[in-house]
Order: sequence, then C-alpha cells, then structure tokens
Amino acid sequence: MSRGLNKVMIIGHLGRDPEMRYTPSGRPVTTFTVATSRSWNTADGERHTETEWFNIVTWGNLAEICKQYLTKGQQVYIEGRLQTRRWEDKEGVKHSTVEVVATEMMMLGDRREANHGQAGEVVSAEEEIESQAESEDEFPF
Repeated sequence: MSRGLNKVMIIGHLGRDPEMRYTPSGRPVTTFTVATSRSWNTADGERHTETEWFNIVTWGNLAEICKQYLTKGQQVYIEGRLQTRRWEDKEGVKHSTVEVVATEMMMLGDRREANHGQAGEVVSAEEEIESQAESEDEFPF
C-alpha cells in the first residue's frame, strides 16, 4: 500500500485579524488569511510581483492562541495540510474552497511587531492532541 503526503508550509502576512467561533460541541475554530508574495524580473527587465492568498483554519488550543496573539499585517509561518471544503447554498449552487488546516504556527518578524508573546515561538496542534490523549487516559469511560 502506498502512502500519500499532504503538507503545506507558508510564510506570509495576515490579511485580517483572526476570527474565532465555536462548533456546537464547544470546540474553538479560528480562521484568517495569509498573503505570500513573490517578485521576478522579465527578460526585458520589467519587475513583476504576484500575491497569493491562503485561507487558514486552526482548531482547539491552536485556534485560541492564534486569536489571542495574531493581528492583521503580522508575519507568520504556518504549517499544515490542504483541504477542499464543498457545500451547497440555499439556492442549490455548489461551492468549494481550498483551505490550509494548520497544525503549527510561528510568529515571525520584528519583536515590536509581536504584540504579545515571543516572536519565533512555535505552537503545535500536536501538543494539544497529546494533552487530550493524556486526559482521555485519565477518564476511560
């Protein structure tokens, strides 16, 4: 059996402040956008810049941390996986969007840009999963 790989790493700037909401079961989910830019020169020396926007989704403890510490314009490193979400609206029109489901986030840039906490601190969703597994072992119902 062959294995697949779905891993994304992005360094960019937040396009808006993170928005947090809760699922019906009470699990936090935070969404925000990150822009990455690349520049190049054409053969005739003309400079071009292209910006790509990514929709980021974070869950659980990482969602709460992103909401608390990230702000529009801040530079971040995001690691996670691509996910395509599909839905149908009230008029029956089908939609789809590609999102990055983040498992790690690192605040980058100048320390003055980081309003709270320390720049360069990695926050991982795996740490949350391990702590949930530990608490589940304590209460095996």
